[in-house]
Amino acid sequence: MSEAGAGNIDLTRPKIIGTSVKRVEDPRLLTGHGRFTDDVKLRGTLHVAFVRSDHAHARIDAIDTSAAAEMPGVVGVYSAAELDQMTSPVFATSKMKDYHATPVRALASGKARFAGEPVVAVVAESRYLAEDALALVDIDYAPLEALVDPELACDENAVKLYDDLPGNVLVSRSFGMGEAEAVLAAAPQTVSGRFRFHRKSPTALEPRAYLADYDQGSRALTLYASTQVPGIIRDCLVDVLDMPGSKLRVIAGDVGGGFGGKASLNPEEILVCALARHLGRPVKWTADRMEDLLSTSQSFDEIVDAELAVGEDGRFLALKADILGDVGAFSIYPWTAALEPMQVAGFLPGPYKIENFQANVRAVATNKAPMGPYRGVGRPISAFVLERLIDMAAKKIGMDPAEIRRRNFVREDEFPHKIGSGIVWDRSGFLDCLEQVIERADYDGLRRHRESARAEGRWFGIGLASYAELTGIGSRLSAAPGMPINTGTESATIQVDSSGAVTAHFGIASHGQGLETTLAQIVAEEMGVRLEDVEVVQGDTAAVAHSTGTYASRSAVIAGGAGTLTARTLRSKVIEAASHLLEADVKDIDFAESLISVRGTNKTMSLRELARAVYSQMGSLPAEVRAKVDLQASEFYDPHFGTTTCATHLAAVEVDPETYKVTIHTFVVSEDCGRVINPLIVDGQVHGGVAQGIGAALFEEVVYDETGQNISASLVDYVVPSAAEVPPMTVHHLDALAPSTLGGYRGMGEGGTIGAPAAIANALSDALGHLDVEISELPMTPERLFRVVEAAQAQKGE
Repeated sequence: MSEAGAGNIDLTRPKIIGTSVKRVEDPRLLTGHGRFTDDVKLRGTLHVAFVRSDHAHARIDAIDTSAAAEMPGVVGVYSAAELDQMTSPVFATSKMKDYHATPVRALASGKARFAGEPVVAVVAESRYLAEDALALVDIDYAPLEALVDPELACDENAVKLYDDLPGNVLVSRSFGMGEAEAVLAAAPQTVSGRFRFHRKSPTALEPRAYLADYDQGSRALTLYASTQVPGIIRDCLVDVLDMPGSKLRVIAGDVGGGFGGKASLNPEEILVCALARHLGRPVKWTADRMEDLLSTSQSFDEIVDAELAVGEDGRFLALKADILGDVGAFSIYPWTAALEPMQVAGFLPGPYKIENFQANVRAVATNKAPMGPYRGVGRPISAFVLERLIDMAAKKIGMDPAEIRRRNFVREDEFPHKIGSGIVWDRSGFLDCLEQVIERADYDGLRRHRESARAEGRWFGIGLASYAELTGIGSRLSAAPGMPINTGTESATIQVDSSGAVTAHFGIASHGQGLETTLAQIVAEEMGVRLEDVEVVQGDTAAVAHSTGTYASRSAVIAGGAGTLTARTLRSKVIEAASHLLEADVKDIDFAESLISVRGTNKTMSLRELARAVYSQMGSLPAEVRAKVDLQASEFYDPHFGTTTCATHLAAVEVDPETYKVTIHTFVVSEDCGRVINPLIVDGQVHGGVAQGIGAALFEEVVYDETGQNISASLVDYVVPSAAEVPPMTVHHLDALAPSTLGGYRGMGEGGTIGAPAAIANALSDALGHLDVEISELPMTPERLFRVVEAAQAQKGE
């Protein structure tokens, strides 16, 4: 156990970390006492409804709002002409070469660039009145050619979304190491393919919602927001609205899921804040489901042409990929258009040794909703591409899929290991996860079952997928390539009040992960108090001086590290105060479960008694001691690089030859997420991630027609998996501390979504191997599966 990974863990105190504590959030959420943004009721609140562009690409020649403005109950009707006077545009900047930023505005200005973009806002006394007034807004559009195909959008002669840019390609970059082209040309065996991952929507249970309240007396603005990143939103709005940070507060209360769709700045956030200040009344907007599916950022829209070279012994020799990301109408703030396509390239080599690597990346703007982060951010695509190539290579050289992975994993004695994209794996159980899955899933038994099923004419297949990711990324790396915003640090403040209650303030923002519980477990164990004595305050920019939020599998690592340091500092203060009050040496003081005692004596006092003595009892402590033992502490944590998390997924599926319905019979995960804080919550996170991965593999697809209209903007057309489609699954963990993070934690919130699509794609290919079908496109819906099989049979002349 290294000192960094162990973090000087005290093994003598009662263990709270590592136990399946029930979530402290659940009683209020399960009994209807949660407080989501739409639950916040403020006197005099006005409501917003939007006229959204019904054109994917059009010039806005004129807007007439006079009839709508005269409707009873309507307070104001606003277009970009008014909003541009109240706000400044936002640009997601990047230090990356050949990157072109695009503006983010509250309302479309001069041109609409996707169907669903807000053009006019109607503010009224109720949402119903605002919606009624929308029909009276007259907008004169001049339709322009809609760019839907990302490859056509790259053409230098294509119509431009932004006239002031050289073209529609917002990011272009090539990188790698070694001589990939030369090695591929000389390799004994190569496999290649064009891989297509289709666009997804986050589809959180709670759609986006914002309520802005401006206090004219204090000239302060409070934004209640269903967001993952209150700190990023606050810092941006300070500039957009030209307000001091001390006068702008963002509160993310209970948030009903995010999955990345609430991790960016959205035009509606800017608008409600600007109008609340302008009108002097609270202004609220809550998306309906169609608005959510039309305008919330989407993801996973990539075309990847890739080729893998292998030796006859199964060793990987070279990997090359051309990656085209369809990033939609603008470069999203703060992550930029580079986020997903660059992540696809960066993580493409995976947990394997590949000495020769080349990646060419382009991100192109199209007339679709903007691309933003989604659980896994590019890594589901990179895992899908590489793991499919690996299975194709194994089939070509006649090697078992598990064996070819064994031969190519980075081994224990090879860490730290730098992959071709420049990412460094510090240490993780790549091989151990594979071996654990094979053992726990009874891989050999599944293969025997596959053979007997095939003998009966059934289409049964097994798929493996392994991946690695960086989690808890520190200040040396940006969470998005080239992004200048520091996302790698966190601070925590913990205080004990005069009743002995412990309040821990964090800047992260939980949206379903159970962070109030896991962070309370860390504070309770590290400080020596009972779990029920700890209250976690999060999701509020007033809680700490600076933070960003919750995303990129960072909160347990970075906020947990800050909480660990702060709890230890405060524990030292409690022990010092106790040594004076109990007249004992600090070395003889025990502090556990909120009780302080002197070893070898019957002297004890509760934390409540100590707090009253420190705060309220005259003469209990000398003045010089009282000054040193104020019962509060703040600390800052930066893991610098972060740490590596990995997993192997195994899926066993069966395809119905008549209906092409896919049934998942077995799903097993082995994950190395370091020290597990709460097994119950961790397993729940994996289960949820796998469910979303199943959706990406088999069901969910945002579909645009040739005119740029989203024809899947309802939950009838955009199909998410239900409980019936998500199989029982087993999840196993390696018992290993991360070597480079305080406490030994690794992030794990995104992993289920990363590995599942690739494992299912490999299982489907295995099930259809007798038909010479290779899965290269996701989601593989029954209709798409039928078309693939039909095409393969036609090619064979059947």
